[in-house]
Amino acid sequence: MSRQWLVAEPSPAQWDAFVAAHPQGNLLQASPWGALKARFGWQYRRLVVSDRAGTMVAGAQILFRRYYGLAFGYVPRGPLLTGDPAIDDLLLRALRRLGWQMAAVLIRLEPNVLEDAPEAGALMAWLSRQRLPMAETIQPRSTILVDLRPDEEALFAACSKGHRADIRRAERLGVTVRVGSAADLPTFYAIMQATGARADFGIHSAGYYTAAWQLHQPRARLLIAELNGAAVAAHLVFADTRYGRYLYSGATADGLRSGANHLLEWHALRWARELGCIGYDLWGIPDALGRAAFAHDESTRTALEQEAQHDPLIGVYRFKKGFGGRVARFVPAFDLVLLPPLYPLARRKLAG
Repeated sequence: MSRQWLVAEPSPAQWDAFVAAHPQGNLLQASPWGALKARFGWQYRRLVVSDRAGTMVAGAQILFRRYYGLAFGYVPRGPLLTGDPAIDDLLLRALRRLGWQMAAVLIRLEPNVLEDAPEAGALMAWLSRQRLPMAETIQPRSTILVDLRPDEEALFAACSKGHRADIRRAERLGVTVRVGSAADLPTFYAIMQATGARADFGIHSAGYYTAAWQLHQPRARLLIAELNGAAVAAHLVFADTRYGRYLYSGATADGLRSGANHLLEWHALRWARELGCIGYDLWGIPDALGRAAFAHDESTRTALEQEAQHDPLIGVYRFKKGFGGRVARFVPAFDLVLLPPLYPLARRKLAG
């Protein structure tokens, strides 16, 4: 098999075409995400397995961050695999060689496969045969996915009664939504600062949000909600080939009272649907709720739901669940260990 397949580093255009066509393709595996991270302390490399005609079948975009002369490697929502053990083994060996070249202690793999997907069992069996330690995902393991394939009327009807009322209430109160431009990015950042201070969570720098918006055009959209001429909420959302992605948002006190966030999210869902996305990823809920959704007995489910009430994301979950999606959970992450003596320390650092 290794004589029939080649490992190479593709051009950004070749790589993005591959990611767009791959069933596991994700925003975080596309070249704009690598370019974004490269502006803020990371390096990226890309590897593909292709046949001699140049048809790419498996690959990974790997981010590397350097600490004290060593590195940590990370494959967000990847690698993109075939399900053919011989080909996937070849990619894993190439990742190992690259990791050694980069002096990485480990490369964390974070497959973009849901626990209930048909291919999940075979993937987990393959990873088990590789003897890779299971690890915590860096991206949220549990999320809510909204199906965008129904028509707009059905999509709205799938929202909860309360969310439909909040969307209509925002419109009655005079909240309007417009598409923002580069000139609106300072306004977005000011709203993010206010939201972070109020809700006590960290935010990125203004430069980070600007770069994210610029690098992902035309599949990034800044949505600004205004009330009485003032910006009261803003969402910065993205889309890859299959899914819209809800990554960054904030609101003022007036925005929260008026339901502006609900109206913005409704506009974001419609935007992703108009682009041809089949779904919308609301990006992160308490993992206990993801575990509860797939629990096999009622007592376990109840205990996990109670545990989730103490998670900082529980308020976010209440907002997200009203848009009619289903709870989904990704398979765990796995570590490709490259320097075993340093691995326990590196793992503790990543967990802390």
